[in-house]
Amino acid sequence: MKLDLMVMTVHPDDAELGAGGTIAKYVAAGKKVGIIDLTQGELGTRGTAETRQQEATRAADILGVQVRENLGLRDGFFTNDEESQLVIIRAIRKYQPEIVITNALDDRHPDHGRASKLVNDALFLSGLRRIETVYEGQIQEAFRPRLQLQVIQDKYIQPDIILDITDFWQQKEQSVLAYTTQFNVSSDDDEPQTYISNPAFMESTRGRAAELGRNIQVKYAEGFTARKLLGVQDIFQLL
Repeated sequence: MKLDLMVMTVHPDDAELGAGGTIAKYVAAGKKVGIIDLTQGELGTRGTAETRQQEATRAADILGVQVRENLGLRDGFFTNDEESQLVIIRAIRKYQPEIVITNALDDRHPDHGRASKLVNDALFLSGLRRIETVYEGQIQEAFRPRLQLQVIQDKYIQPDIILDITDFWQQKEQSVLAYTTQFNVSSDDDEPQTYISNPAFMESTRGRAAELGRNIQVKYAEGFTARKLLGVQDIFQLL
């Protein structure tokens, strides 16, 4: 299946937190959208790889994506090496997305920035025809997406693009809260409370969306960074 938009992030729940509204918006617009998780998030303080997978499936259903796949890289210990790059190249060539959104350039969690660099390098290499990859016994064609963007995660980074997600905020929030082991957890839970499980974290997530929205005079928005200058054909399409 060829995708219009692929959100390729390192942990299950990164896609929903960083781009859940954007995903829902373009699914509603009829675009083919998929989520690729690089790892199972198995090092997380709360939950297990199995519960994270179940939660990711529920979140994907809420957002209505056509594809959700996990590449099974090692949480916390993946490296930007040939083996990891080839795993990502196969996924890119398999789905041939026009746009890829990945993790923040730099963030509180070291996996985020490292994953962003890994995906960026793999996207470039995916376009080189002399790098041979095989899927289901067939040699894959070289392919490079037209655009890569990065989400803004815990650490605030000045966005290059701000997208109105007001009509899709509730859907985004529901997709995040599908991760019941990770977010909005009461203090009497058996597992340790974490930075993100505290209900205040969801309040700050809503506040970030409102802050970004104010910049373009809407209620809620998501922001993205770009590694390159972005060109437009029609400045009247800009707010």
